[in-house]
Amino acid sequence: MDDTWSGVLTVAAVVTVLAVAHAPLGDYLAKTYRSTRDLRVERLIYRLARVDPRAGQTWRAYAMSVLGFSAASLVVLYLLQRLQSVAPWSDGKPAVPPTMAFNTAVSFVTNTDWQSYSPEATVSNLTQMLGLAVQNFLSAAVGMAVAVALIRGIAARRGGDLGNFWVDLVRGTLRILLPLAFVIAAILVTAGAVQSWRTGVDVTMLDGSRAHVPVGPFASQEAIKVLGTNGGGTYAANSAHPFSVPTPLANLVEIIAVLLIPVSLTRTYGTMVGDRRQGYTLLGVMATVWLAVTVAVWAFEAHASGVAGATMEGKETRFGVPGSSLFAVATTGTSTGAVNSAHDSFSAAGGGGLIWNMLLGEVAPGGVGSGLYGLLVLAMVTVFVGGLLVGRSPEFLGKRIGRHEITLAALYVLVMPALVLTGVSISALLGSTRDSLGNDGAPGSPNAIHGFSEILYAYASAANNNGSAFGGLTVTDDWFQMSLGLAMLLGRLLPIVLVLALAGRLATQTPRDSSAETRGSALPTHGVVYGALLLGTTLLVAGLTFFPAMALGPIAEALA
Repeated sequence: MDDTWSGVLTVAAVVTVLAVAHAPLGDYLAKTYRSTRDLRVERLIYRLARVDPRAGQTWRAYAMSVLGFSAASLVVLYLLQRLQSVAPWSDGKPAVPPTMAFNTAVSFVTNTDWQSYSPEATVSNLTQMLGLAVQNFLSAAVGMAVAVALIRGIAARRGGDLGNFWVDLVRGTLRILLPLAFVIAAILVTAGAVQSWRTGVDVTMLDGSRAHVPVGPFASQEAIKVLGTNGGGTYAANSAHPFSVPTPLANLVEIIAVLLIPVSLTRTYGTMVGDRRQGYTLLGVMATVWLAVTVAVWAFEAHASGVAGATMEGKETRFGVPGSSLFAVATTGTSTGAVNSAHDSFSAAGGGGLIWNMLLGEVAPGGVGSGLYGLLVLAMVTVFVGGLLVGRSPEFLGKRIGRHEITLAALYVLVMPALVLTGVSISALLGSTRDSLGNDGAPGSPNAIHGFSEILYAYASAANNNGSAFGGLTVTDDWFQMSLGLAMLLGRLLPIVLVLALAGRLATQTPRDSSAETRGSALPTHGVVYGALLLGTTLLVAGLTFFPAMALGPIAEALA
């Protein structure tokens, strides 16, 4: 009973803080991206990069900037890993193997932060700081930039200008992510998280033996890993490690940090389009899904079938079932690979709920930027379908959703399922991948079913740029390193290009006249009715697409 009440109070604290921060932070984000003034350090960066901050970009130029920046980041991060053995501050760690370096570079550049390695044994502190932590900032800033570009396309009066990617990238990093990350890092250090320039300390154990404990500038990376919905941990135990999250209060801070910007971006959207009811409707859909999945996973873990009381396998006693369930739902719903418990140890139904949370497209509330633009695309699909059903014009805030627009939206929706189902199908058919499964057995056996769930989780995590995993699957062979790397790369960049193309088409349209004669001809895109329709569309898209795969894995395992 005490555990239940602590969980209820934790949820209440999270909701309260997010409610208080929603309006001021959301308005600040809108002000940041609409500002016509540049900071002195920003002007210096623009001069060094030869960027004209007043030059707008079409969707093609914006997309090429995103792709070019991502490609350059990938190459730099790959080389940094391959050369870390000869770089300073390596602590004797060798170069990262080629396929692992490729997988890791793709992972952090795409905001996935999937880790197929043990950080303490594989990655040097220099690689952590100069490579992984930097990408934690930049990949999050890219996601926010793309979301803002889509908002500009929706709000544009006509012209095709989506803003300037380089300006959005710099402002998102310097004005938003850095200050917030500094505050969160200070809280974590105060709570006891490790922040040191040393690479490790030698300690004497209780039995008299000596041990080497890796340390480094880890609290600062922990802060941006959750704030930017990244997830790459500095320890293999991730956010369950006491050097990363020392106390239940630190756990609460991390949950809030994960949700903070995605939730506040709904206010940014409403402010920038001039109708805050639009943002409230999206926030209502996000909150409904998040709360429903949280309650379901918590209930499954607290009352697991065949277990007397709550199942604590793979969970930290500092956090308990409520704290572990809340953290797991927050991270699988926000493209964050951070975990404070072993997801592979969750009950079949609880683990299935986490997979389902990712397969919804991570729009509850989704990653930094990616959650908002993902839900906006689904909102346009909802307008198109709903408008046709009731005989009203398929319009979104005065912009016509025609054949070209709905084609781009449909392609966006199909990218992730295609990557997940293709990867799972090939991996399940390859006999060689069975050696990577921690759970294997005769077809139809509980072990074989759970092994399939592990593969499904891996590709759902990669294609959705989440980064968490069922720990029973070993992904260090070349097939998983390369296929999951490609799933992460395509799962990030293809949707971004489609979103920017959609934004470009909307930006060239003149908004429909909102006079009394025309106001009632289009389906309203705010309010409870439209929110329910959007919620239903979101659930049906995932349900119809992934139900067969879920039935072969988590559902079959739960029923067994």
